[in-house]
Amino acid sequence: MDTAQQTFGILELYRPADGNAEVDIVAVHGLNGNATATWTARPENICWLNHPDFLPKYIRNARVLVWGYNANVSSITGPTSSNRILQHAQTLVHQLEADRDLEDANARPIIFLCHSLGGVIVKRAIAYSASRKAPTLAHIQSIYTSTYAILFFGTPHHGSSKARLLGSLQKVVRLAIPSNVADFENSLVDALKEQSETLQNINDQFAPLMAEFRIYFFWEQEKTDLKYTRDYIVEETSAAPILDNTERCGIAADHRGMCKFNNNSAQGFRTAVAALRRYARDAPEVIGVRHKRALRTLQENQMYQAADNLRGIQPARSWLDALDSSTIVTPRLRAEGDVLRSDKETTDHTPS
Repeated sequence: MDTAQQTFGILELYRPADGNAEVDIVAVHGLNGNATATWTARPENICWLNHPDFLPKYIRNARVLVWGYNANVSSITGPTSSNRILQHAQTLVHQLEADRDLEDANARPIIFLCHSLGGVIVKRAIAYSASRKAPTLAHIQSIYTSTYAILFFGTPHHGSSKARLLGSLQKVVRLAIPSNVADFENSLVDALKEQSETLQNINDQFAPLMAEFRIYFFWEQEKTDLKYTRDYIVEETSAAPILDNTERCGIAADHRGMCKFNNNSAQGFRTAVAALRRYARDAPEVIGVRHKRALRTLQENQMYQAADNLRGIQPARSWLDALDSSTIVTPRLRAEGDVLRSDKETTDHTPS
């Protein structure tokens, strides 16, 4: 268990010197983890997310955030385990959205870094954000719309059977519990059975959305010391399922150490930061197009809703014409719509 002072909520670790961030990198820790210690090598005390010789050296245009939450074993497992995961996921979405809104960065691309069960929280958070389709909740859906890539470090996925998934969860808990609590794991077995069903459901919710994102799976290549034995906490087949259009790579470390780097020549760091730099370079253009598409859908829905409210008294107009009515869209949306109208007019007058 990480013993550094815990931080709950969003904490900014780094922003570009000129203040012009083009992407937000958001790191989420796992069970019994810590917002900063999970990513910090000891005893060197190097957090690769903000140390000048590590991530900022290679990606200068990113703002780096960590998100902390109560990840103690008792807060995740137990009779209300499924609700706990949803609550953490909802809190992540709303706190991240609030931070980005205050930064006037709602449309900035997001890249998530997730360790262990933190990846489960992120998958549930994205599914939750994607489901907020009402026009009044467009700001919540913006987290889904803005997400470009996710890097998973040792997260148990659906690449194995439910029995194997349950086994991975039990080993994660065994790693997290105090060594002097001999029978604690047995008391969690029933909760973990429920948890494995919950995680499978989350995987099912996330699967249809995966095509929208760049995905990189990392698995541990060294066994973890579990007091009386050594074992892989999350095996390769679970941590890095072989799926189309995803990337996968092993890291020469155990489950705890796979997201801690004490020198910038470590192969795990170089592989991860190269992917991050590639994603940070490509994300702005892709996410910009995605937000235009989301804006168009939102305005069409607002137009249809307004037409329904008028009960046919006022004929429904095209969503572009609707931009002239302040009762249908906000000034901010109207301004963005002017860009889209210009794009449409250019397309309409282009010779075929």
